[in-house]
Amino acid sequence: MRSILPDRLTGRPVAACLALAGVVASVLVGKGGLDTVVGCGIPNDELPSQTAEDWVSHADHVVVATPTAEEDTNRRDFKLGAVAYKTDRKVTFRTDNLLWSAKSPGRELGKDFEMVAAGWQVYRESGNRTKSTTADAPRLETGHTYLLALRWADDKWTVLGEGAAVPFDDHTAAQGEWCGRVLSKEDIASGEHFSREDDTSLEKRLLGQNEQAVKSELDRANKKK
Repeated sequence: MRSILPDRLTGRPVAACLALAGVVASVLVGKGGLDTVVGCGIPNDELPSQTAEDWVSHADHVVVATPTAEEDTNRRDFKLGAVAYKTDRKVTFRTDNLLWSAKSPGRELGKDFEMVAAGWQVYRESGNRTKSTTADAPRLETGHTYLLALRWADDKWTVLGEGAAVPFDDHTAAQGEWCGRVLSKEDIASGEHFSREDDTSLEKRLLGQNEQAVKSELDRANKKK
């Protein structure tokens, strides 16, 4: 979904808790900062996506949604190298709760919608199938729920950027699948301890909260426009 660029710092609590949970190796830098999680990539977002102001300025809809089905798409075969081929996934989502919509959205959101998400890579010798991930963001997997700031672009739904896809299992912000791993409440609490003090992302502000908190943040941001 998004390309990978050279490393940058990230203050998102989920990055820290993945490292603390021992899922992947990361390096602490600066004052409570955390280098990007190894293996999860670096986002290159076309639009800002970190704050509530970003969401109400650039999104068509903000929704709580659950993936209900997926299928492989966009297969790319390779003649050389360890990887035989890669795919994306076409993920079907159920709209659980539409929290906010722009006055004139690019497209209305139905009861179900589809997005293309990170897929798989298959190794030539073993045939092993391993997850690809979206940079610094959830992979969007069935069995989990997400808070998404969506926009309609190039005749398809997409999120604004890595800050616009938030794990939302049990209607709790920043809890659930992230970067192909599952974060518990304990992981998130540990990650929050190490997140940067100057991190003003909406995900951090909503940590551990529900839909009503999301609506309140979006309403406040809307009034500032």
